[in-house]
Amino acid sequence: MGKMHLMNETEFYTKLLALPNGANDIFYREKRYLLRKETLLDGKLIKIYAEELGATDIVSGNYYPTMKNGMLKPCEMSDKKVIDFVLHAKPI
Repeated sequence: MGKMHLMNETEFYTKLLALPNGANDIFYREKRYLLRKETLLDGKLIKIYAEELGATDIVSGNYYPTMKNGMLKPCEMSDKKVIDFVLHAKPI
């Protein structure tokens, strides 16, 4: 499933970098989530894991900025779900 665009040159990557590291409350599509974001290996790996508070929805994925000019590896969900979360997540 190759992507024709370079993910490091997209709004997704810009917004991913802008999300705060650590554990933070986030609004996503009018629901509240607890987001844990870690930047590891000198920026070569960005991990996100978000849980909807009071419900069961989860968003989880790893992003590798230095592989193929940006590679997203979602954890047991679609790329689209992780990308949509990052594009629409708003720190509280």
